[in-house]
Amino acid sequence: MILEHFIMPAITTIPGFDPDYLTDEPANVATTIQLLLVLTVLSLAPSILILMTSFTRIVIVLSFVRQGLATQSMPPNQVLIGLALFLTFFIMAPILSEVNEQALTPFLDGEIDQDEAFARAAVPMKEFMAKHTREKDLALFMGYAGLERPESLDDIPLTALVPAFAISELKTAFQIGFLIFVPFLVIDMIVASVLMSMGMMMLPPVMIALPFKILLFVLVDGWYLIVQSLLLSFS
Repeated sequence: MILEHFIMPAITTIPGFDPDYLTDEPANVATTIQLLLVLTVLSLAPSILILMTSFTRIVIVLSFVRQGLATQSMPPNQVLIGLALFLTFFIMAPILSEVNEQALTPFLDGEIDQDEAFARAAVPMKEFMAKHTREKDLALFMGYAGLERPESLDDIPLTALVPAFAISELKTAFQIGFLIFVPFLVIDMIVASVLMSMGMMMLPPVMIALPFKILLFVLVDGWYLIVQSLLLSFS
């Protein structure tokens, strides 16, 4: 009674809103629930982009490159994230096209319902993630959830595959980052040794090594090699 006394008068005062719209027709309620589900999916879109695509590996590797060069905020975060996004769209284009053809377009045309659309969309995403997920990482989450060893890809739930894929991507990105750091570390050690032998211990080695790092990176066409390595790692 209290809710009806305070809330219903407030609802009826909303312009263009009819409270009987949700109560008279059950189909209207179903449409409203579908709208809420769509809004929920849109709110989770950043998490889906980060954890279910190649974005994580790419952005971490690019960040390692900047840290290895010791250029602080050059390139800026906006450039790195923008490049990572477009590389992600380029790598994920075949998978997204398959999702659009098999799930999204039939669902918008009314040929399939939401459940079937979700099931169809999950298949190409699962294939991509399973290809780049280590068995050890997947077994960790499958075992913790008490699930049996899967016989096929359909037996792997997304709740276990997504975090397994995420930590596999983190490991791969850090492995690539280690290889990127090695040549820069060699330059730092050489510059530090030369400065110490010359008695210039008060001069920061990072300041002297920075132009040599940039010169080496430009001469070997570093950005081309980094992007090429990232693309080949997903082939």
